[in-house]
Amino acid sequence: MTFFSRHWDTYRRVLEHDLMEHGALTAALTRTIDGWLEQRGPAEPHPHAVDLGCGDLSLLPPLLRRLPLASFTGLDLNGAVLPLAAEALRAVPYPSRFLEGDLLAWAEAEPDGPEGPEPPPVDLILSSFAVHHLQEEGKRRFLRGCRRRIAPRGLLLWADVFRAPGEDRDTYVGRYSARVHGWSPLEPERQKEVIAHLSQYDHPADPEWIVAEAEAAGWRWQWGWQGQHRAEALAVLRPA
Repeated sequence: MTFFSRHWDTYRRVLEHDLMEHGALTAALTRTIDGWLEQRGPAEPHPHAVDLGCGDLSLLPPLLRRLPLASFTGLDLNGAVLPLAAEALRAVPYPSRFLEGDLLAWAEAEPDGPEGPEPPPVDLILSSFAVHHLQEEGKRRFLRGCRRRIAPRGLLLWADVFRAPGEDRDTYVGRYSARVHGWSPLEPERQKEVIAHLSQYDHPADPEWIVAEAEAAGWRWQWGWQGQHRAEALAVLRPA
């Protein structure tokens, strides 16, 4: 089994056994998007949507297939997952594309860049379990960049892991690692691989700090859902 195949097999087991509460998170995403579309009303143009760090789309395809979108773009740094995402979405009644790229670079795309003379505003930005890989300054830049790119009545849905209030990163890593040791669907060796990854690459935000940074960047922040483990959560951001 290749490194990618093994990594993706582990990821699929986490999904299938709901070890990170993807089921409740997807339900919260669905409720939030449905409510937002209802507020927009039928006279509004169909929204353009982007998924930053889309992976293979995990549990989103049934939702995406029924949304009245004008277009959908999936972006991921790992190009190997993009064919899986395209296959999962299959035929939809709107243009869709899947691009290899960095979410921070997308957020900070400048006029006259690769996307054309002026990056068009986006109505719906999704990002799931990707932004926590950025350090604090990266998160700050991400929020500012997305604020610049969002349409006036747009919505940013940020699903991710966050630290408990007042918790430092080392305490979070220790707490989450103890939780992973209880993931019986994963063999001990795979548990160690997950822990090694999160210990090296995960930088979940402090909730009070990130809310303040979002407000400074021009967002209104609301928690749309918070999981039972004081980690997974959905942040709902609207332009202030």
